[in-house]
Amino acid sequence: MIKVRDKIECCDFLVVGGGMGGLEAAIAAASGGADVIVAEKHNTLRSGCGANGNDHFLCYIPEIHGEDMELVLREVGNTLDGGPWVDIDLTRVLLKHTKEVVDRWESYGINMRPTGKYVFEGHSLPGQQLYHLKFDGKKQKGCLTQAAKDAGARLMNHVLINEILVKDGRVAGAIGVDISEEEPEMVLFQCKAAILCAGMGLRLYPQQNPTYMFNLPGCPADVGSGHSMALRAGAKLVNIDIPNVHAGPKYFMRGGKGTWIGISSTIDGKPVTPYVTGKPSRATGDVTADVWPSVYLDKMLDGTGPVFMNCTELDDDDVEYMRWAFECEGIGSIFEYFDQRGIDIQKEMIEFGVFNCTMNNVGVEINEKAESSLPGLYAAGNQVGNVRGNLAGAAVFGMLAGRSAAEYVKTVAHQSIEDIPLVEEKKALFSAIWDRVDGAHWKEPASTLQQIMNDYAPALKPRTENLFRVCIKYLADLKKLCYAELMAENSHEFMRCLEVLDQIDLGEAVAVTGRHRKESRGRHQRADYKFTDLTLNNKFMVVHKDGAGEYHMEYRPRHMR
Repeated sequence: MIKVRDKIECCDFLVVGGGMGGLEAAIAAASGGADVIVAEKHNTLRSGCGANGNDHFLCYIPEIHGEDMELVLREVGNTLDGGPWVDIDLTRVLLKHTKEVVDRWESYGINMRPTGKYVFEGHSLPGQQLYHLKFDGKKQKGCLTQAAKDAGARLMNHVLINEILVKDGRVAGAIGVDISEEEPEMVLFQCKAAILCAGMGLRLYPQQNPTYMFNLPGCPADVGSGHSMALRAGAKLVNIDIPNVHAGPKYFMRGGKGTWIGISSTIDGKPVTPYVTGKPSRATGDVTADVWPSVYLDKMLDGTGPVFMNCTELDDDDVEYMRWAFECEGIGSIFEYFDQRGIDIQKEMIEFGVFNCTMNNVGVEINEKAESSLPGLYAAGNQVGNVRGNLAGAAVFGMLAGRSAAEYVKTVAHQSIEDIPLVEEKKALFSAIWDRVDGAHWKEPASTLQQIMNDYAPALKPRTENLFRVCIKYLADLKKLCYAELMAENSHEFMRCLEVLDQIDLGEAVAVTGRHRKESRGRHQRADYKFTDLTLNNKFMVVHKDGAGEYHMEYRPRHMR
């Protein structure tokens, strides 16, 4: 049997995930008087997509950018922080609070002005204002962790949350697992409210190096568990049918495309877009990968690829500046590799590719307070589906969620959780996985899942009704096999088993909603519905599960104001 902790961990506000959004939520809620626990399945010092650092922070400062918010919204809409898949009203809320977060982070000790002044660079079209604040994020996780402790939040590292408990239509607690020792221990949490900050869904699709499952630009621990927990709890998810993609050095999957000072070029060194010509600029770089992330795949398919990042026009100062910027972002390994292999980017172009098919910025639907559709449940960061902002979005809506939750918990009472049937169901599942002495280790279903998703609910290839039908059937078969055969020999493997089960649930949601969208739009290309249904312009698909586990889907208007 799985070991079960005798003590129920009780708090007002449970923070699921200790990344940027989770820590900001904890700081804000604890500062507002709430009793806060942060449950992080790894360690808040090195967790989430900001684990190693960041160097761009979307920021609007009226004194610098002017008072015309509509202009700002239009221009930000052209960057990776906007686009057609966000609610404009939430982007407005995001922008209004970014400077406040910058000031907070400076008070924590994060260097937001490494040159002594605010510097804006990258992720913008030439001729527009620049909105991404260049900062040194190497120490950000340590600073935020200390700020959460100082505010009074309790940090529980190596504790993963696997299920949100719902009673009488609102959050009552959660089921977690302590994986700090060799043997896992089931832990029950009783809380009045919770926030999901579990990050984007990685590892659902095979990457360019399938044999290296953790060669990823994001945190490999972010597998979409927050998406799956929200869906199982009955919260609404939005635009879950359309996976996201990223771009960067081919086969060496690191982020930071906005940090490169170069030009996306053909094999002959000619720019592939008109955004940058001549010597590339530190201020803007080349925004091609932001506005056309599939350019590298598209060019391969039309016979004009591959596409390279061309830095051959840089001078020595620019190269050193880029080296420093990569260190700020926590991806200094790129230049370390160049140095080891004798690669001179002033002489050789670096091939780029599209990769990292993720559930990033698709997922939980929130409002301006970061509340989901389920009372007492909040969300922030990359698992949110109707607002972006990346790092800034996580921080801002984490902060707003914490403030809102601190007020909400004053209005509701704790509910008992021991009599919720899901508790015994999970105990039985955990015990089956742990007690099994012969069966399948987590890598078997994990690799099988990736193949199913890539073949039958592809992110970068045409989709069809029949493919989705087969995908849903195969995923159900895989889930059944997992329940019957998954086994774990230690806490680490046990964690991976639970991740796989969450990923299967997420994959099923992608297939069900993709099947429902009978049109081609963006990366969702249907071979059997080649047209774009114009009646669905500026509409988002919303999905939720009822108490019987049945899917319900509808389209709702995108919030434009």
